[in-house]
Amino acid sequence: MFTGIVEETGTVLEVVQRPGGVVLTLGARRVLEDVRVGDSIAVNGVCLTVVRADAQRFTVELAPETLRKTTLGQLRVGDAVNLERALAATGRLGGHFVQGHVDATGDIVATQPDGDGVLVTFRVPPALMKYVVPKGYIAVDGMSLTVVDTGPDWFRVSLIPHTRAVTVARHYTPGRQVNLEVDILGKYVEKLLASRSGAPQA
Repeated sequence: MFTGIVEETGTVLEVVQRPGGVVLTLGARRVLEDVRVGDSIAVNGVCLTVVRADAQRFTVELAPETLRKTTLGQLRVGDAVNLERALAATGRLGGHFVQGHVDATGDIVATQPDGDGVLVTFRVPPALMKYVVPKGYIAVDGMSLTVVDTGPDWFRVSLIPHTRAVTVARHYTPGRQVNLEVDILGKYVEKLLASRSGAPQA
């Protein structure tokens, strides 16, 4: 479990293509302070298992399903990524409950200055929009963000200067793909209501 509060941005150091998937090695510092092999780290919002690590880098393995459902297969050496360690039981829940299980990818369709911040509009699969509500939460590349506005196949968020400075959001431009995870609480409510009514579940 994660919170969507990015701890640092890391750098892709190596991408190794294998017949059964991809092996990524990433440079980092803060998230490696207490990491052990087998721990989970969210990379651009995707929960991945550490298979090797030292004080400056760690390695993860991407299964074909991860490559199909996320943007991680597009990463190249030198790219920046958002990183967050799994939530400790004694930690603060500063964002919202984020599993690191990406629901879909979306596309940035517009960016617009808004005071000191920036409004960013994302286009997403319409089926996902039933879980996206104004003033609700959504994880974008692992960042817990508040939804400002929505439409049939889009939603908009406001990025403050701090978020842009310390995450990959500083690279957001129209056309870029992002990983999306909706609030899990909405899914549980939907399933509960569907089971009570006898309606088919999505």
